[in-house]
Amino acid sequence: MENRQEVVVTNIKMPFMSMVVFMIKWAIASIPAFMLLSILFSIFAMIFGGFMGGFHHMGRGF
Repeated sequence: MENRQEVVVTNIKMPFMSMVVFMIKWAIASIPAFMLLSILFSIFAMIFGGFMGGFHHMGRGF
């Protein structure tokens, strides 16, 4: 049987400027993730748009 100890964090004391620097680093680190998600979304949109565009012209006899 394991001896597990649970820990609950109730407070973190951090100076204001350290918190600001942390939040700026967090925002900068999110930029590549946003770029990757936007590329994946655009690929999905192109595939889905091409698929639906094919259905749009299907019954017109072009």
